[in-house]
Amino acid sequence: MSKILYLGSVVAFEEKRAWILALVAVAGWAAYVMVVLGRAGGGPLADVAYAGPLLTTIGAAIVTSIVLNIVVSIVSPEGANQKDQRDREIHRVGEHIGQSFVIVGGVAALAMALADWDQFWIANVIYLCFVLSAVVGSAAKIVAYRRGFQSW
Repeated sequence: MSKILYLGSVVAFEEKRAWILALVAVAGWAAYVMVVLGRAGGGPLADVAYAGPLLTTIGAAIVTSIVLNIVVSIVSPEGANQKDQRDREIHRVGEHIGQSFVIVGGVAALAMALADWDQFWIANVIYLCFVLSAVVGSAAKIVAYRRGFQSW
């Protein structure tokens, strides 16, 4: 199994990747929300210019995640390019769990579009569900690494 020593305990490299994804997703979404709420200034949220901050936040999160993965690979290269069967199974199950939120976001956005909701709300529900997908999928992976994993 691809594990490395980290702060006195053994941490799988793939678990570190899950932590990075979860933390970057939450930090990016929180920054986006703060910018949008700051721009609203007490007015209606749907009137806020959100597209720029949304795209900037998503782009910054992608770049940050890539950079942090590279840094972790450099700092502790043991296991960076190795995955065993357990790692692959945990990744698969975590992705399936996380992807459920992508489906929820798609269905919610479809319903909102059919109900003629403002684009602001549709875009934001999709973004929120992408963030939830990353966080919940990563959490499932982290729990599997920490508490054990039983594949079926």
